[in-house]
Amino acid sequence: MAALDGVRVLDLTQYEAGTSCTQYLAWFGADVVKIEPPGGEPGRHTEGPGRDSLYFLSFNHNKRSVCLDLATPEGKEIFLRLLPRFDVVVENFTLGTMEKLGLGYDVLKEHHPAVIYATIKGFGTYGPYANFKSFDWVAQAAGGGFSVTGEPDGPPMRPGASVCDTGSGMHAAMGILAAYIQRLRTGKGQMVEIALQETMTNFMRQQLSLRQRRPGPVPRRGNKLGIPPSDLYPCAGGGPNDWAFIMVVTDRMWDSLLAAIDRLDLNDDPRFSTLRARIQHGEELYEEIAAWTRQRSKFEVMETLGAAGVPCSAVYDSDDIFADKHLRARGQVRTISHPVYGDVEMLAPPIHLSDSDVEMVRAPLLGEHTSDVLTAELGLDEPALARLEADGVVARYRG
Repeated sequence: MAALDGVRVLDLTQYEAGTSCTQYLAWFGADVVKIEPPGGEPGRHTEGPGRDSLYFLSFNHNKRSVCLDLATPEGKEIFLRLLPRFDVVVENFTLGTMEKLGLGYDVLKEHHPAVIYATIKGFGTYGPYANFKSFDWVAQAAGGGFSVTGEPDGPPMRPGASVCDTGSGMHAAMGILAAYIQRLRTGKGQMVEIALQETMTNFMRQQLSLRQRRPGPVPRRGNKLGIPPSDLYPCAGGGPNDWAFIMVVTDRMWDSLLAAIDRLDLNDDPRFSTLRARIQHGEELYEEIAAWTRQRSKFEVMETLGAAGVPCSAVYDSDDIFADKHLRARGQVRTISHPVYGDVEMLAPPIHLSDSDVEMVRAPLLGEHTSDVLTAELGLDEPALARLEADGVVARYRG
C-alpha cells in the first residue's frame, strides 16, 4: 500500500517550486491531477515550443494531466465541481492570480471547508515585498545564499543548485502533510503558505548563527574552511571537476588520513603535529596532501579515504551522478519510457519508506487524462467533452 493512498490533489503548479511539492505527494502515492491551461504550464516549454522539456519530465512524475481553461466561466465551474472530490489544492502563481480567477482560498473553502490549500510565493502573501516577483535565484539572493558563497575577496556567487525552488516544494509538502494529519483530528482544512525567501533563510540557519558571535555580516568562506586539512584537492585527470573534497574534524580522522595516504611521518613534523600548528602552516599541509591526490583519480581518493573513515567525496558532475555505482545500487537512477523521448534516465525519489511501494511513472502528456478525469469525476460524456473542447474550455491529447 502506498503511504498516501486515497489522498487526492488538484495541482495548479508550474515550473519547479510547486511541481516539486506535488511530485513528492505523488511519489508517496497521492492521486495528483495536474490542471493545466491551454498550451500547458510554462515549464513544459523551457526548451522551446513543440514538445515537452526534459525539465518538465523531471518534476512531474506520477501525475495525471487535465487541460482546463480556468479563465473561462465554464472552466472555473468545472474546477469548482471537481474541488469537493479532492483533499488538497496546490498553486504557485503570482500573488493575486487565483483571486483574479475567482478561485482564492476564501472562495475554495466556501465550496469545500475541509480543503487544504497550499500556496507558494517568492515573498509570501503579505509584507512589503509580497507583490515582488521571484524565481529561485532571486530568493537565494534575498535569503542570504549569495552572500556566503564565493571566494572571500570576490563578488557574491550564485549557488548552482536550485535549493529554493525544490526546498520550498519540500517545505510545502511537509506543511500539507501536517495539515492533513490535523484535519484527520478536527475535520477542518487550512491554508499552507510557503515563501521562497524564508526557505532560503531556513537553510541558512547554521551560517546565520555565526553572526551572534561576531559583528557584521557573516563573511564568504570560499573553498577554505579555515581548519586544515579540510579542503578541495586536485586529482588526476586535470578536468574542471577532477577534484575531491576532504573534511577532517577530529584527531581520529587526522590520524586515519595520514595512515591512508602513508604519511604518518607528518605527525612528527612540528608544523603539523598540533591543530594550531596545522592552521598556521595550512598552505604547506595542503601541498603535502595534494601531492598524494594528484596521483589518483577523484574516485580513487574517495574510495581510499572513505574506507579509512575519513569523510571525503569526489566532486561529482552530472555524468558522474547518473553513472554512480552507489546511486544505481540504491535504485536512485531509473529508466522511464516516454512516447516522445524513448527511454530516459531520471532520478528516483530520495525518501525511502520501508512499507510504501509506488511505481515511478513518466510525466503526463498535455491533456492526456482530461477525458478520464472529467468522465470519472463529473460524469461528462463524449458529446459534452467534445462541446467543451470545441469551445476551448478543455483540451485533450490526440497523439
